Amino acid sequence: MERGNIKQGISLAFLGGYVDTLGFIGLFGLFTAHVTGNFVLIGRALVEPAHEIIPKLLVFPVFILFVAISRMLILHWERNSSPALRNSYLLQLFLLVATVVCADIASPMANAHQPLSLLTGMICAGAMATQNAYGKLLLGKSAATTVMTGNVTQLVIELTDSLRGDPAALGRCKVLVWPVLAFAAGCILGAYAYMSFGFTGLLVPCVVLVFMAAATKD
Repeated sequence: MERGNIKQGISLAFLGGYVDTLGFIGLFGLFTAHVTGNFVLIGRALVEPAHEIIPKLLVFPVFILFVAISRMLILHWERNSSPALRNSYLLQLFLLVATVVCADIASPMANAHQPLSLLTGMICAGAMATQNAYGKLLLGKSAATTVMTGNVTQLVIELTDSLRGDPAALGRCKVLVWPVLAFAAGCILGAYAYMSFGFTGLLVPCVVLVFMAAATKD
């Protein structure tokens, strides 16, 4: 089970980095997974008005809404003995496919304030809010998959402890290092995917979610 959690963490970290980077490029500098990063962008937009601020403001209530929806759905699935994790993957898959469809209808996106551009960003943020929610609720012992700051901090702590002679620290390092590397790989590939295929590049994480849902019974 632990090995399965590690594999899930690696796959989801790749997905998190991939979608956040592709979305950041395609949605005029909007973070859809690491939403707190938008606070920085809001601060910048306040002093440099040329930068779009409306999507950064809208993403917070949307993110909160989808976390709440995910929580209620997971509680419902658990009460009814439904496979909550598999259903969560399928919900995120649906939202990512909807993002691709909306982006295709909106193409070409002229600016971040275009209604369909805003809708694309909000659906994508909903997909990543879902991942943040089920990651906390159903994969609590796994490394974080959408923000790597905590993982990198903990990794350095564990590396330091392993150099100090703690034999268990090295094992904990192995749990953390792969999600960090997978996230970095996802960021790089997400950027290249957008430059090559636009929002159609989001079909890659969709395929990842299909395989994860098929392999999950919980």
